[in-house]
Amino acid sequence: MNLTDEQAPDFTLQANDGTHVTLSDYRGQTVVLYFYPKDMTPGCTTQACDFRDALPALQAEGVTVLGISPDSIEKHETFAGKHDLPFLLLSDPDQEVAEKYGVWQLKKNFGKEYMGIVRSTFVIDPEGTIRKEWRKVRVKGHVEEVQAFVEEKSEA
Repeated sequence: MNLTDEQAPDFTLQANDGTHVTLSDYRGQTVVLYFYPKDMTPGCTTQACDFRDALPALQAEGVTVLGISPDSIEKHETFAGKHDLPFLLLSDPDQEVAEKYGVWQLKKNFGKEYMGIVRSTFVIDPEGTIRKEWRKVRVKGHVEEVQAFVEEKSEA
């Protein structure tokens, strides 16, 4: 599934601050939407902290960061609090949004097959069009790639 240059599927999900977030409410600004498997795991913690650390530079480019996983609001609250995450984490317990973006897939780990989130990031422009997507993301260096893409696009 390739969504680049297509309208980002709209959604409304509950966030860790108790609000309901609708993607189309962010029209007029760039959104970095990232899907991750699970709060409190090593890779997901590293990725969230990398986005946290890059947030001032991303915000300087007019970017909003939103993270999505199937975890509960309570887990998101704990995760965000423990790591001082200044952006919203959205709960997708039924994986409806993950399905729309094609990131809920069959995974294999230690010989077991199961359905789960494939770590993925989407850059959505102010008109709501997906301008770049990364699928099967490796955490190391990923946020720097996203930041470089956003900075390059804002200079163009």
